[in-house]
Amino acid sequence: MGGTLGLADLAGEAVLLAGGGRAILMQIAHPAVGAGVAAHSGFARDPLARLRGTLTFSYAEVYGTDADRRAVRRTVNRAHGPVRGPGYSAFDPELQLWVFATLYDSTVTVWEQLFGPLDAASAERLYADFGSTVGGLQMPTDLWPADRAAFAAYWADASAGLVVTDDTRRVAAQLLYPASAPRWMRALMPTARLATAGFLPAELRSAYGMPWSGIRSLRFDALLAATRATYPRLPRRLRFWPRDVLLRELRATRSLPESGASAAS
Repeated sequence: MGGTLGLADLAGEAVLLAGGGRAILMQIAHPAVGAGVAAHSGFARDPLARLRGTLTFSYAEVYGTDADRRAVRRTVNRAHGPVRGPGYSAFDPELQLWVFATLYDSTVTVWEQLFGPLDAASAERLYADFGSTVGGLQMPTDLWPADRAAFAAYWADASAGLVVTDDTRRVAAQLLYPASAPRWMRALMPTARLATAGFLPAELRSAYGMPWSGIRSLRFDALLAATRATYPRLPRRLRFWPRDVLLRELRATRSLPESGASAAS
């Protein structure tokens, strides 16, 4: 994992899935995003399908062909079409900016807590790479803050307006305690809940009513230490397995020959 790192180096790493819960809970703490998700969310009905859809979109945007990206954008736009109501629309570029911002911030947070601060060149490259991928839906690329200092100012301002309501707590419970999920997924959820709580800012963790204590903090630190010790030693094919599987499935549904995700990384 040495050298200058960019989005293509990191986005497919399975370990970053540990930040997925954090990103979603931060997204829905934005009042307009939270209102839309609470009114239209499918977490409770099929959490695994929602996860697969989100990951397929992300992997196609970073590693896919132009045809892959067109396919996932059509799917997302169809899903977003009905998501509109008083004060919110899934097509709102400003709300899409917040969603992309949480993905960027969660990527950096998880990676740096596990493997240490990014060097300056990697931090700049990763930020620029994110900015080049955000224009796939309705958000223009120039809405992405110009540099990391501008992003920090945007993040501080947007974070100050976050609110956790009863509706967003209900959505969070559906996400973190998925009653309809397959048994293997439910078995992983205690670890996922610990990671989500640990990576969240303390004030949001408290607002969501997620329990935290000295013991839980020690467990979270132990989880980070165990991941730090084992994950880099895994074969690359395992670390990028979710990406490769989902891109193969996407291409199969389009009846196109597989072009090979690994070659794109």
